[in-house]
Amino acid sequence: MQCPPIPLVRIGLIGLGQRGMQTLQRYAFVKGAEIRCLADLEQERLDAGNDALQESGRPPARPFIGKEAWREVCRQQDIDLIYICTDWNSHAEIAIEAMNCGKHVAVEVPAATTIEECRALVKTAEQTRRHCFMTENCCYDWFALATQTLHAKGYFGTITHCEGAYIHDWRELFSAENDAARTWYRSSCLHGGNPYPTHGIGPIAQLLGIHRKDRFKHLVSVTGQAAGKNSLLGHTNTSLITTESGITVLLQFDGTTPRPYSRIQGICGTQGFAQKYPLLHLQHEGKLHEGAEAEIFLQKYLKGHAAELWLEGRSKGVPNEMNYAMDCRLIYCLQKGLPLDIDVYDAAEWSCLSELTRLSAQQGGALVEFPDFLNLSVEADKNSDMT
Repeated sequence: MQCPPIPLVRIGLIGLGQRGMQTLQRYAFVKGAEIRCLADLEQERLDAGNDALQESGRPPARPFIGKEAWREVCRQQDIDLIYICTDWNSHAEIAIEAMNCGKHVAVEVPAATTIEECRALVKTAEQTRRHCFMTENCCYDWFALATQTLHAKGYFGTITHCEGAYIHDWRELFSAENDAARTWYRSSCLHGGNPYPTHGIGPIAQLLGIHRKDRFKHLVSVTGQAAGKNSLLGHTNTSLITTESGITVLLQFDGTTPRPYSRIQGICGTQGFAQKYPLLHLQHEGKLHEGAEAEIFLQKYLKGHAAELWLEGRSKGVPNEMNYAMDCRLIYCLQKGLPLDIDVYDAAEWSCLSELTRLSAQQGGALVEFPDFLNLSVEADKNSDMT
């Protein structure tokens, strides 16, 4: 989908917690955008946000406070893009309201937590003709960008299997001083499936051209209960996805064991292999590259606009190059009236894994079909006939 170009993208930023403040701060480096409005539940955070804007030489934003503040920002006439950095459970509701108010949306991951919310996001975007961009920064990781170029050049041959994950030792957060944080992490780890799938699946879905030349067909998912059902420890989720063309994808989530951080990012093809974690590996036609040697090899394939932005972010010394590339690319596409790299179908297909994995795991690894978000009306008719 393409929309009319927006010369200056005027942003309403919803939520000034950790991720929201990071977003506000990094937009000091992004050209072509201006933060016009801020919304939060706490005055202290609004003050901190405007202090950060002014410290970076930017004009202060209009502050909105309270539980309904986000609705007020969505209705402001001088806003083009609503940028959502609130808790997961509110993402879809705010995004839908924003699109219905004629605004484009950038929403933190996951964009929704249920299949019905995912369907509602798609329907609203189609009806309003507004962009719904999920801010999955891992799609702008240098490894993801380089391997996309390699794949386009035929380096991997035919891809047959991929692996992704979000493995991050969250155990210290169970004893966080903030009650809200403790509750949030507890519910996430006791989710029953994979509550945070998009970091692992996003780069893989783009590599495979999901909903462009292939689609996720079905999955099976299991969650370990190594330390007991009601314990916070040991609830590792493992899911196996199969695409319509027969490619398999292994996806993992683990926030409760001492394993070091990993997103795996493994790519297996008939002619080549690459994997980012725990040690960078590349293999092609019998030659293996490891570690620094593999990184040097891959850096040669950082091509395209998003890769240029990643390299630009590194040269500027920004805190996180993939966040910088993501935001600059988003604003560039909105300014030029181009389709976005991540669309509402991506947001739905990646986010719905949260509920699909839980449903499968709770049934002992039952086979679960993916919704066809590109054909919701057809899917609804089929389900009605089955009923």
